[in-house]
Amino acid sequence: MSVVVLLLLGLGLLEAEGRRNRCFFNRTQEYCMCYNLSEETIGSIIQCLPATVVEFRGGELEKYIAFPIRDLDSSTIDTLGSLIIQKVIIGDVLVPEILLSRVLRFFSYTHVQELAFESCTFQGTGDWSTMDGRNLPILSLSFHNVTSAPLTGHEQAFSSLSRWLETLEELAVTGSHVTSVPCAIGKAFRALRSLDLAQNSLGDGSLTPSFCQGAFPQLQALSLQHNNLSSYSSVCEGVRLLLELQRLDLSHNRLLAEPSSSCQWPAALRHFNLSSTGLDEVPTPLPPSLEVLDMSHNRLRAVDVSLSSLKKLFLSQNLLQAVPSLRNYPVLDTLHLDNNSIAELPWGELGHLQDVAVAGNPLSCSCSGAGGLQALAAAGRLGQGWPGAYRCHSPPQFQGWPVSRVPVSVLRCDPAAVLAPLCIILALLGLAGA
Repeated sequence: MSVVVLLLLGLGLLEAEGRRNRCFFNRTQEYCMCYNLSEETIGSIIQCLPATVVEFRGGELEKYIAFPIRDLDSSTIDTLGSLIIQKVIIGDVLVPEILLSRVLRFFSYTHVQELAFESCTFQGTGDWSTMDGRNLPILSLSFHNVTSAPLTGHEQAFSSLSRWLETLEELAVTGSHVTSVPCAIGKAFRALRSLDLAQNSLGDGSLTPSFCQGAFPQLQALSLQHNNLSSYSSVCEGVRLLLELQRLDLSHNRLLAEPSSSCQWPAALRHFNLSSTGLDEVPTPLPPSLEVLDMSHNRLRAVDVSLSSLKKLFLSQNLLQAVPSLRNYPVLDTLHLDNNSIAELPWGELGHLQDVAVAGNPLSCSCSGAGGLQALAAAGRLGQGWPGAYRCHSPPQFQGWPVSRVPVSVLRCDPAAVLAPLCIILALLGLAGA
């Protein structure tokens, strides 16, 4: 039996005889897609050997639970080591954990760095002792739309996998009804840099136990978007022990801007996403060293905070009637204010900005307004939407006009600058004639 057949049997992705099956290899993208392979027609997978990404869809893994998996001989190990596959995706299958725990060690002989499970169901309990002390090359692990038993009670499995988990750098568990992450499990991820828990069922009370002392000590990026979070201060308390945290995404939760609390955000936090959280005022305290703040798609009527290190501020899709005072952001270079209720821009404060976006506002096309926007566009400093999404709301003679078409000639905008010299010339000519 070839090593590829053995590997597929180990992964449980071979189908019953007579089913349709094929692998499709895209040479340009080095991507191979396989459907319902059978041992009798395994030849089609040979074309996947030059691929860097291989995706398997469909299968009946439970029929291989009793399949004997022996230690590999040296030639098989050499063959696995010669494969250039970097990522494996497994989707639309029921995965018996007893089988998964037996075959996961196959990956220790490969160069696979990313493993993803999509729309899978994990069933039963595996004997993870076969992974004790074993290293894996996988640095990125993701689960999307998967069903499994709660993580509580799986501590022993994570203990057996600790040699590998303490080297894992990226983990995503999304759309999988996660309600909490046991503290002991978080402590196993010693090197994790990125954790994505979007589209789950995490609540305010689940964060402090999940991010306990010693859990995820190197975590730099955390996504909690689309969960059941509502208390801004509880979230702050829940993540305050993540001392290395630099990026936090809380978007698409329904947060309340409670009275200012004494909670302190991690000092390393630089990127903060509070978009689509239903906020009608800026919550406090904000992380003091922020460089990027996204509060777009909310109900803000005013933004009156000072952040001396802020470089990028996103406030699109709010109810603002005026631009926040830019003196509060001395190093700001990007300001997005699309789709608010802003008519005038403070042109004297915009000089240091490199990226300005105000499309979809009721813009005044006075000489300074239209001229200022046209100048920003000419300098390449006006954000996306120009020119089509920039239209005049006033004065009446230009209402509905594209801002780009409004004439801003000196004669129209500053007639005195033209008439005064002309009058002087005429007066001099009159004196000369006299």
